[in-house]
Amino acid sequence: MTVRLSGALSDFVAANIGENGSYENVSEYIRDLIRRDKERADKQAFDRLVAEVRHAFAAPESSYKVVTAAEVIARNRT
Repeated sequence: MTVRLSGALSDFVAANIGENGSYENVSEYIRDLIRRDKERADKQAFDRLVAEVRHAFAAPESSYKVVTAAEVIARNRT
């Protein structure tokens, strides 16, 4: 994988590498950025799921509908 940076982005990365930076090399920096982005995306997905579950549990019990496992499977196939 190749990434090309120039100008301000290149300078910013260079400032974060080496003796005075937080990372030993560019690869370490990029891996950390990707890990952080993945954690952010995972947290967003989890938060959406929690919101859906909270919404479902907040619904009045009268709005619930009894369905069979076969009906759920059939609905999910479409």
